[in-house]
Amino acid sequence: MQPQAKVRSSCFARHSLSALVTIGELAKRTGLSVSAIRFYESRGLVTALRSAGNQRRFARADIRRLAFAQIAQSLGLSLAEILAELATLPAGAAPTHADWAAISARIDARLAAQMALLERVRARLEGCIGCGCLSLERCALYNPGDRAGRTGTGARYLIAADAADG
Repeated sequence: MQPQAKVRSSCFARHSLSALVTIGELAKRTGLSVSAIRFYESRGLVTALRSAGNQRRFARADIRRLAFAQIAQSLGLSLAEILAELATLPAGAAPTHADWAAISARIDARLAAQMALLERVRARLEGCIGCGCLSLERCALYNPGDRAGRTGTGARYLIAADAADG
């Protein structure tokens, strides 16, 4: 059993060392490597406390924070966006259902827009692949003389034009 020495950090002052988890335990619970956890710590996604022997200790709530980071990254959120969302959670305490619901609502709008865009691109690609025109003169995506470049950057025919349509 770990000693009941009080932790020195103000945001975790109410936690004893036995209420915290080691970096190894956090890695085991999250499926992340220790180096990945250190990376997330260096970016401010989680905060380690130090024991008297200078060992890292994390709040159990950091298990959920890191799980959220993994899920959010798989959804395409940047590290900065993940950090901004995690910054809305209470420091040193387990987030409530309402805390997670607020994050979910913010991310849901972004995901809906991404899904709509993917569906539009899929429809255009399926139409193009199934078109069978076999003629660059009739191809809806053919761009002679880079005329699409005059309207802006990016995949103008597949993404930008569709985004304006709806």
